[in-house]
Amino acid sequence: MADTGEVSADGRPETMSEILVLYYSRGGSVARLARQIARGVGEVPGMTARLRTVPPVSALTQPIAPPVPEEGAPYVEPADLIECVGVALGSPTRFGNMAAPMKHFLDGLGAEWASGTLAGKPAAVFTSTASLHGGQESTLLSMHLPLLHHGCVIVGIPFTEPALSHTRSGGTPYGASHVAGVTDDPQPSEEEVQLARALGRRLATFAHKLAAP
Repeated sequence: MADTGEVSADGRPETMSEILVLYYSRGGSVARLARQIARGVGEVPGMTARLRTVPPVSALTQPIAPPVPEEGAPYVEPADLIECVGVALGSPTRFGNMAAPMKHFLDGLGAEWASGTLAGKPAAVFTSTASLHGGQESTLLSMHLPLLHHGCVIVGIPFTEPALSHTRSGGTPYGASHVAGVTDDPQPSEEEVQLARALGRRLATFAHKLAAP
């Protein structure tokens, strides 16, 4: 929880509830989508986003990632999962599934699963592919599975969002998405931005309600 510096009517400091927006991005597409989701989170009063990334993995035994990323969001730490009231996971698609760094991170959450760190918290997912039919929906669904095992409440994008019916690029009811195309353009389209922000707002709204005393 972050102290906003404001005080409530009874004189106590007000706090902002945080949503963990956790992603792995290689070409920049997923990172930009993460920032749009974070913007949507921030549009809900009393909510803010905490951007984090997962380190890359390698078949080599020696570490290849510096302890702090050279640029972009910091690496995720166990405290991020504990302190945040909701989570959004983002990964590029690898043959219809999430990328190895995100899978490696999720596979290491045995202690968090046993202690119920994420149980009852709302969660959402997002992805990016090079082609329009490059496995976006299967990737998003595969990312839902470990979240369900952790007891998360899955949040998607309903068709009450007009852009979901009109998008000619990314955007699914299972989560936000981006089509980078053959030129690997990381910039999301107008509809992709609208849907990513809508997912952030929806996730933050659910988290705010579930975290309320």
